Amino acid sequence: MFSVTNTTRGTVLASRCRRAAGILSRGIGLLGRSGLADGEGLLITRTSAITMVLMRFAIDAVFLDGSGRVVRAVERLRPWTPVASARGAQEVLELPVGTIARTRTQAGDVIRMGPWS
Repeated sequence: MFSVTNTTRGTVLASRCRRAAGILSRGIGLLGRSGLADGEGLLITRTSAITMVLMRFAIDAVFLDGSGRVVRAVERLRPWTPVASARGAQEVLELPVGTIARTRTQAGDVIRMGPWS
């Protein structure tokens, strides 16, 4: 686990984030879960798109380029949305609804992964 910080805004997006880097963990993502608690997150690597098909709850999604810069921030992405994507993204950070608004995260912000806090 690790923390995720918006260095542009000086805010913490997730204090307990997991990484989905393998083909199986990236494919499963948050399926089977009933929600994300405040402070939780999932970083899905090597992708520019996610699907919400079979999901049971809404999330905030932050699409990041290879340097950790936000290329798109999507609030309240609903279950059963076929696809959400962002040109230039290489990772997607899935967060509880309200995280983007609370942290004022937007395109152009720089996101850093750090030690678990």
